[in-house]
Amino acid sequence: MPANLTPDYLAAEKRYRQAKTDDEKLACLEDMLSAIPKHKGTDKMQADLRRRISQMKKRASESQARRRKGFSYRVPKEGAGQVVLLGAPNVGKSQLLVAMTNARPDVAPYPFTTRAPIPGMMSFKNCQIQMVDIPPVSDEHTEHWIPEIVRAADGVLLVVDLGSGDVLQQIEYPIARLERTKIKLVAAPEESCPPNVTQKKTLLIANKADMEEAREVFDTLKDRYGEQLPLIAVSAKSGVGLDELRHAVFDLLEIVRIYSKSPGKQADMNTPFTVPRGSTVLNFAEAVHKEFAEELKFARIWGSAKFDGQQVTKDYVLADGDIVELHVSSSVGR
Repeated sequence: MPANLTPDYLAAEKRYRQAKTDDEKLACLEDMLSAIPKHKGTDKMQADLRRRISQMKKRASESQARRRKGFSYRVPKEGAGQVVLLGAPNVGKSQLLVAMTNARPDVAPYPFTTRAPIPGMMSFKNCQIQMVDIPPVSDEHTEHWIPEIVRAADGVLLVVDLGSGDVLQQIEYPIARLERTKIKLVAAPEESCPPNVTQKKTLLIANKADMEEAREVFDTLKDRYGEQLPLIAVSAKSGVGLDELRHAVFDLLEIVRIYSKSPGKQADMNTPFTVPRGSTVLNFAEAVHKEFAEELKFARIWGSAKFDGQQVTKDYVLADGDIVELHVSSSVGR
């Protein structure tokens, strides 16, 4: 029996894909459950919605319990991926977060202004990427929970100050500090790395590139660390290099944006799905809905295909910006 999903359901589903917080997502899921037609064709979809609502309520309850017990350093992931801003005191991490996201942390010219994780959402290519500023890492004091924040993230931005006299120490100490907790900052995963070591893809961000002699210091860093970590010169204050950094963060996550299209309708080009680079049509169908993957017959592709609307099989590898029209059996909604 076809699902015949209503406009109200499809609108709630679209809001769900755009939601940024757990509260917003929960409200959208409840709206979807309320709007979905109640018949045998949607039994599995209704059960899946109830399961997801139950899981989100449980997670919210656990989060409230943790808050009652005290501060929790965990930052729930949101958006297409999560990167952590790591660095010594006063390198400009908080100012960089302000320049790149919607977050508004305290920014001050003295050390240890940041005392807790501060998340913000960076908009890029119609998707949202979460950036998290954390307290500084230094030999004077480093919060004990910082390695776990780094371990949980999808990537790391190691920020240094080109105007500082100890810029090499600003790189060497955080790297060494994390290595003591079995975390290694790398440009790309290394096969020779021991299995008990967590590798984190990292960009080396040289901040305050608008200061005098910054070019000379940057060239020194490039000679010394250019082969170890990708290096980008930026200025959070003037905006120099921030567009390049946005591109680099997107590339660091190794994701692609895929746009969904219903048969006979225009594609929604405002809210893409994000899936790992190398994902197939079947992987995308799973991201849209579990039942879509189970009932998938074929797909049509606009973008990387040889011609627009080309029919492809389940194992077709998608490229960034592809538009995908899924064709499933009549037992589920399209």
